[in-house]
Amino acid sequence: MCRGVRLARAGVSVIDMAGRYGEDVLAGDWRRRKVTPVVDAEPDLVVEDADSGFCGAVVGFEAGAVVLEDRHGKRRNFPLLPAAFLLDGSPVTLRRPTRAAVPAARRRTASGSVAVANVRAQVAKASRIWVEGIHDAALVERIWGDDLRIEGVVVEPLDGIDALDDEVRNFGPGPTRRLGVLVDHLVPGSKESRIVARVNSPHVLVTGHPYVDVWQAVKPAALGIAAWPVVPPGRPWKEGVCAALGVAEPADMWRHILSRVNSFADVETPLINSMERLIDFVTEPA
Repeated sequence: MCRGVRLARAGVSVIDMAGRYGEDVLAGDWRRRKVTPVVDAEPDLVVEDADSGFCGAVVGFEAGAVVLEDRHGKRRNFPLLPAAFLLDGSPVTLRRPTRAAVPAARRRTASGSVAVANVRAQVAKASRIWVEGIHDAALVERIWGDDLRIEGVVVEPLDGIDALDDEVRNFGPGPTRRLGVLVDHLVPGSKESRIVARVNSPHVLVTGHPYVDVWQAVKPAALGIAAWPVVPPGRPWKEGVCAALGVAEPADMWRHILSRVNSFADVETPLINSMERLIDFVTEPA
């Protein structure tokens, strides 16, 4: 950028400068130049590229350039030029730390999102996410617990959804009090689909998955089985699964299932998509 443009952006005209100093380029207090601070580009340091306005966290280095990642996961490389970045609005010169290498990858939560370091869980917001039972709540906590604590969203288990429309009315949803509901076996023509159809508040989002129970949303491979057992109609599903797999008590089976879930990679895509939609909905600004 030429000197005239820089002066114009700073609110100083070139004519004013010439009038003040005349033709002597050494006039004025030129020796007191402002020194730009030099800052180590530590991992997760958030800076802004002064020219492009791209804002992101330091995630690594490539060929003499710093790699920044913005909040959407987009990465760009920027040369380590003098005064090329803004830190808290002030120009800085970044340099590569000499004492340790910056890690190439950032820590991820069980849901696959970027982990936020040194941030305390927020006070619970008015918005809520409801699930059908305690097993659903435990599985959601296992995968999305870190994200929900950062957002201040509480997950509450229901005792089934037979009275869902009454529960929603009692909750009193609104623009700043949103409600997300995760429903098992939400398929066309099911009892669950008819119950959900009675809920029509714009401040409530109901999503679901096609599985009979949230157990079935866990991938069989995570449990070391080829597929979930087929349970004959009329027999309680969990009871039939336990009998087929040689487990005496459903509680024992559930503990085994939960112990084998470590991240979103261990559950089926419909559950992931439904939960991500609910989290986006209840955390969206009013």
